[in-house]
Amino acid sequence: MEIPGPEPRPDGGVGAIADAGGLHTYQLRLHADYGPVVRFQLPGAEEAVSVADPVLLEATAHIDKRPERLFEFLAPLCEADNLQVLAADQHAPWRRLLLSVFAGRPSHERHFARFTELATGLADRWAARSGGGPVELQKDLTALTLRMICEYSLGGDAAAPDRVTHAFETVLTEYLGRLYQVPVPGSEDERARRADEALAYLRATVDQVVAAHRSGGRADRSDLIGALVEAGQSPARIRDTVMVTLLAAHHTTGVAVSWTLHLLGRHPEAAARVTEELDRVLGERPAPTYADLRRLTYLDMTLKEAMRLYPPGPYGARETTEPLVLGEYEIPAGTTVFYPFWAVHLNPDHWPDPEKFLPERFTPEEAAKRPRFAYIPFGLGPRSCEGAQLATVEAQLVLAVLLKRLTFRPVPGHQVTPIERFVLWAADDIPMLVSPR
Repeated sequence: MEIPGPEPRPDGGVGAIADAGGLHTYQLRLHADYGPVVRFQLPGAEEAVSVADPVLLEATAHIDKRPERLFEFLAPLCEADNLQVLAADQHAPWRRLLLSVFAGRPSHERHFARFTELATGLADRWAARSGGGPVELQKDLTALTLRMICEYSLGGDAAAPDRVTHAFETVLTEYLGRLYQVPVPGSEDERARRADEALAYLRATVDQVVAAHRSGGRADRSDLIGALVEAGQSPARIRDTVMVTLLAAHHTTGVAVSWTLHLLGRHPEAAARVTEELDRVLGERPAPTYADLRRLTYLDMTLKEAMRLYPPGPYGARETTEPLVLGEYEIPAGTTVFYPFWAVHLNPDHWPDPEKFLPERFTPEEAAKRPRFAYIPFGLGPRSCEGAQLATVEAQLVLAVLLKRLTFRPVPGHQVTPIERFVLWAADDIPMLVSPR
């Protein structure tokens, strides 16, 4: 049976995506019009098949190949092959190594105190601004989470954190500006020069940390680099892994916390339940311990519901290496399978009143009623996010520190509009008024 979808357009689908306000919103429109499996034009892949049914997604969960053309924009950050499109035989052992670090409790606990210091520093700055105008959630929180992942990946004081974060933002602004054709101040030559200099500095910084690990001087500082050195990875592969980790980790975690605070600011009854839980679990302590996170169950449900409504990464893609059957449709080998995470999370067949903010959807009893791929903020299968557990720990900690001390209220009249800029961003940021509890 032929897969339904819109008629092809001479522009390759660019105009349809622009008319919808972006690829993230285009997916919602496609699936509302054509059903759970849709054929559509995807710039960079010619044609793709989008799947918004979590049951049908089961048949794709084994795929370990990404469409190379869609991830070409990351190639300049890598010198030892684009890590996002490694062949399965290289990707599987590399993934296992990363999971041994990112998903490990010892690594989380070793960095938890420093993460707490950084989150507390932001809470102090925001508390001092109380009554002095709104804070910009995305700007400040992505800066915080980039600082966290820099220190985690590079090892504490192994580099100048402020310079590292500034250099990485310079690189990211330039490359994402090219990808999304976003106007960036300065001439093209000047921007390219700054980006090249910043990238060279970042690579040199990572090289210094790697050399220190090889000499035994800082083997206790960066769990990530230490594991990669011990596994015999080449200096270029280690450098690339750190770069891609910085890219993947900081914006996603920062925007997840931003959207959570945005939703709590508009749902004071849920915010009150979060703060009641924080007071009960923490008492007079201003921040949780690592062990406390397991007891903050409503905070965890709130974060999950926020990532359902605003998944930090709104979509993903795979490429079939053999024919695939999706329900009544047959997909040939070499097809780009598109994962519209946002459309999956708003699928009314599995999420009643899908646009409502209801953290109670994530009680164990409610979660057990849904297919396992109804909620996929970190992707699915062998290409899902290796840093999911680390990101969750960071987000829970930051939310706990901020909400224990501060109250967040939306700025009257400000319209928050989700846009897609590698992550699900908010146009014009998310300004909020803060005050001490």
